[in-house]
Amino acid sequence: MDIKASGWDPHYHPEAQLADADIVLLTYVLNIIEDPDERRRTLLQAWGLARETIVVSTRLTWDKSRVKGEAFGDGIVTSRRTFQHLFDASELRSYVEDITGVRCVSATPGVVYAFKHDEARLSYLVRRIAPAAPWLASDDAASAIASVVDYTEQRGRVPRLEEMPAQMADLLAHVNTSELQRIVRASADIEKITEGVKRSTLSTLLFLGVELFNGRAPFACLPLSVQLDVRAFFTSYKEACRRSDRLLLKLRDDSYVRAAMSSSKVGKLTPTALYVHSRAVDHLPVVLRLYEHCASIAAGRPPEWTVAKLRHRGRGVSWLNYPDFDVDPHPRLRSSYMVDLAALQTSFMSYEESLNRPLLHRKHEFLHPDDPDVPKYRRLTDSELRAGLYTNPHLIGTEQGWEAELVRCGRELRGHRLVRRT
Repeated sequence: MDIKASGWDPHYHPEAQLADADIVLLTYVLNIIEDPDERRRTLLQAWGLARETIVVSTRLTWDKSRVKGEAFGDGIVTSRRTFQHLFDASELRSYVEDITGVRCVSATPGVVYAFKHDEARLSYLVRRIAPAAPWLASDDAASAIASVVDYTEQRGRVPRLEEMPAQMADLLAHVNTSELQRIVRASADIEKITEGVKRSTLSTLLFLGVELFNGRAPFACLPLSVQLDVRAFFTSYKEACRRSDRLLLKLRDDSYVRAAMSSSKVGKLTPTALYVHSRAVDHLPVVLRLYEHCASIAAGRPPEWTVAKLRHRGRGVSWLNYPDFDVDPHPRLRSSYMVDLAALQTSFMSYEESLNRPLLHRKHEFLHPDDPDVPKYRRLTDSELRAGLYTNPHLIGTEQGWEAELVRCGRELRGHRLVRRT
């Protein structure tokens, strides 16, 4: 990659020239400006320098316990005599939108993207919400046609030349469009195409549902792939939007959401929420995928998470981080980030220094039944049930309680095997 970057700082690098750039990063700057007017002017100035995108990152309110000092203005003067204004994750997005005058995206908690051209924002959202399957490698016309067949089966429609990678488009330049469509339709698996149509239809509804939070864009502004999906799978853009709106309305219906959770093929349902592993989220019913995406758009999805928790009482999503999920038979919770959609408030909890961390049981229940690790995890759960380790469920949710039950039952764990304690 040939990426050129330059920086400027009023104290540490003041001699640098402020210049326009495709992307401008304003990293942990707004936090330390104590004058609200100067804070606003700084963001406006950085926005003026960005030709394409500005990336704004700030410290968040969950850092408050680490920031010692006295209240001053709308922030805190720390013990080091520096100023800190801590943003709520949803507040940051609203703040950047208010000053730049454009629709923004919460990339992760504390990081907001603002785009000069709304088409770029929409393209980013499509890649994030409904990423396209990768194209197969092609080095001649035959392999290029095979790649188009694969795309057709995945997407449910034949791609346009403009959607193809440049090298592939060159390889197929001599093939007439109607002839290419005839070859692809003759070669593609009808059942796979049918599944592709279903998948693309739901992905389009998901994208349009999330996009309504920003004020839905005109059809002509949508990315080409979305325009083609709408034309292929709906009678009109109006009909697609209407169906997406109905889906959003269903999110307000507690009984409908609970029914969707009960019928979901993936996830562990408890009296308060559905828990699902990141590897299985795409297998959720579309209304629940929309639920999770709405929370991520409102205040950002953390970069590291393992299990999503979707509440069915009220509307809130938590992303739980169990970094050792695949190697620890009962992984410990490292952190939790929650977005309350009703109040648009966020909270963060770290368990790294806890002496009695929460942990997971029955790992297979969080995954899709076809996940290759499910048999191993299910065998462990069955062994633990036979050993009586789940007799006292109120005790085993934390490290100390679980260890006490292992001792009581005379068992210990060796990897994902339960053996008699020696």
